[in-house]
Amino acid sequence: MNVLIWFKRDLRIHDHPALVLAAGVGPVLPVFVVEPELWAAPEASARQWEFVAESLGSLRQALAGIGAPLVVRVGDAAAVLAGLCRRHGIGQIVSLAETGTPWTQARNWRVADWAKGAGIVWTELSPPGTGDAFQGGPDTLPPAPALRVVAGVEPGLIPPARALKLAADPCPHRQLGGRDRALELLESFLSRRGEGYGAAQSCPLAAERASSRLSPHLGWGVLSAREVALATAMRQAERPGGRWGAALSAFQSRLAAQRTCSDGIVTQVADPLVQPLGDAARLAAWAQGETGLPFLDACLRYLRATGWLNARLREMVASVACHQLGLGWQGVGQRLASLSTDYVPAIHSPQMAALTGAGPAGVFNPVKLGRSLDLGGVFTRRWLPELATVPDAFLQTPWRWPEARQLLGHRYPEPIIDLATATREARKRLDLSRRPAGFAEGGNGFVLKPTSRSGPTRTLRSKPSQEQLSLPF
Repeated sequence: MNVLIWFKRDLRIHDHPALVLAAGVGPVLPVFVVEPELWAAPEASARQWEFVAESLGSLRQALAGIGAPLVVRVGDAAAVLAGLCRRHGIGQIVSLAETGTPWTQARNWRVADWAKGAGIVWTELSPPGTGDAFQGGPDTLPPAPALRVVAGVEPGLIPPARALKLAADPCPHRQLGGRDRALELLESFLSRRGEGYGAAQSCPLAAERASSRLSPHLGWGVLSAREVALATAMRQAERPGGRWGAALSAFQSRLAAQRTCSDGIVTQVADPLVQPLGDAARLAAWAQGETGLPFLDACLRYLRATGWLNARLREMVASVACHQLGLGWQGVGQRLASLSTDYVPAIHSPQMAALTGAGPAGVFNPVKLGRSLDLGGVFTRRWLPELATVPDAFLQTPWRWPEARQLLGHRYPEPIIDLATATREARKRLDLSRRPAGFAEGGNGFVLKPTSRSGPTRTLRSKPSQEQLSLPF
């Protein structure tokens, strides 16, 4: 029987249980469906698609190495799969389950309904977890399976971002996709860069190097969490103590935590105390890094240029937007997601919802953070060159500089809020003692529903101070 393997957020051939299963069924047709409706969502962006397109090119090359094409089609998934199955005698579809959004869940229901009506068996397997043992026993990554292929299928082109009508999205320092780059990052992290992991996570200058930077590769399944955990464990055995031991243990803990939301669909739960205000001009100033609050603006400009920001600073930029700027977390979350190459709905969306339920300690002060995390102002000046001449004492509060009149409103904007007043009012709004019953610490969270239409619903609680707004790597 011919079998179709449907790739989604699992763009690899190694450590891929669905590919192994498909190889044992019969001739295989590997397929990735580019869904224009998915990429029309406000959370989607050209920088994300370009990373995916590069990863698809890498996957196509890897499949060619084991004798199979990667068939790429653009359109509605149910319609595309139906056409391929009809034309090529497909009797079974195999895929790995994805953690998605209400949109992807509705799409899966449509595919399931079509498959049932067409007599097609659709088998979804859970992705391998960090603690799962490889079948066969040894702690080594098994080779990709040999494939028999469905012949005579035109592979199709991987479309550019403009073909999906994605807006121009300059990101000059974006991470590049593809398995070779992912493996290079993993090796450099485990051999050189990772020793400072943990201690450097909040530092705007050191975090870029000390973090693994694997988050987009894990988010799109270019690497599996299990193979990264295995490689880390092997390195831990060589370096069991000292700074390296502590750093690798911390990394393993974060890696395991990203599996918390591995099988299901995210349903957001809003906090009723934070009103979803829709100030488009203020939202645009925040997203462009033009708020007049230097450290906040530097972080946003860095994110725009790189597609990445360390987890604590993502939490800060989101918190200030929601609490001091008074913007709704939905709009802030969508814009932050679109700027992030490593956007993963299962991590980002519930944390944006939970952020609005943080207590007064969750209200960040970007002036104080700038002074404590950016000693000497190197990061701030790098991304705000218009502040190059401002003395260190006034760098994070240029409105207090005696010569501010020459700068503010000309080369750099006046602050769009009175930060002290806005922070005080935000803390007052979020005073836990004034919350209604049921909204004490831990009372806000998110619901993770299983991917099937029936079955129990799990409720997972999250606290922004511990669970970050990104894959924390």
